[in-house]
Amino acid sequence: MTNRLPRREFVQISAAGLSIAAVAGGAFGQQPAAQEQKGPPTRFQIACMTLVYSAFPLQRALTGIRDAGYRYVAWGVNHSENGKNVPVLAQDAPVAQARDLGQRCRDMGLEPVMMFSTIYPEAKNGLEVLRHRILQAAAGKVPQVLTFGHTRGGNHALWVERLKQLGPVARQNGVLLVVKQHGGETGTGAACAKITRDVNDAGIKVNYDAGNVMDYLEGKVNPLTDLDACASEVRSFCIKDHRFFPPPHRDCGPGFGEVDHYRLLHRVAFTGHTIPLCCENIFAHGVPRPRKPDGVDALARRAREYLEFVIQAVQPGNK
Repeated sequence: MTNRLPRREFVQISAAGLSIAAVAGGAFGQQPAAQEQKGPPTRFQIACMTLVYSAFPLQRALTGIRDAGYRYVAWGVNHSENGKNVPVLAQDAPVAQARDLGQRCRDMGLEPVMMFSTIYPEAKNGLEVLRHRILQAAAGKVPQVLTFGHTRGGNHALWVERLKQLGPVARQNGVLLVVKQHGGETGTGAACAKITRDVNDAGIKVNYDAGNVMDYLEGKVNPLTDLDACASEVRSFCIKDHRFFPPPHRDCGPGFGEVDHYRLLHRVAFTGHTIPLCCENIFAHGVPRPRKPDGVDALARRAREYLEFVIQAVQPGNK
């Protein structure tokens, strides 16, 4: 049975989608394009995080993501299950649980590409939890584990020390540990790349989150030029946008904000790598989030379609 979206929500979402063209001229839209790239095309994997369905049970999230046309999914973080906030996969969950969850997704036609670590590397138990997260990911056949730092920062040396220990564990298990921007020590892609280059291990790379760069640094750093400083280290994206007007400024779904995703993804369009694009925020700026899962489904579908158009434009002729 097809879930029908209430007319009011449909009109809101459709109207917001039509505004995408106007967004391109935003604060970060008038930047020169990166130099023409030559090399094998990047294999982009458009995924939706279960996170956007956190108000609903995990099963409803997986069903919605599949029915919105996604082939890839990212796990995180918690879901409402019978009135309780339940982790998708607890930090100490046995690896067999991760294996079962991975198979559950595949049985639905969804390939897991990323999972949240839900811990800072500098945390007291950060090393132990991240090591176990890598083992969980390996069991579930999830290729990337996402981590980020505390917004206060100041732990560069500890990060490098611990990530040097985790790199071999990640490589031995066929998993990539990726670091994204989150203020503090990891406020920019350049800062994250400084960490991964100091670690110098193929098991540790960068995840890029343009929305977070704009949010935590309040628009003081252009994500396009920031990505230039770390593009060679980037192996995935947390896809979200950010808008400063109308206030208050906040994150939103791709195409609803001021990030130029055409110029953003053009910078990594011909790397030869497989790069997941994991939608972490799909919601419209200044509009209440849908109260029903059907509304989330519609926004998830819109985000996927938008990114598909962007990829077609930055990789012309690539099928």
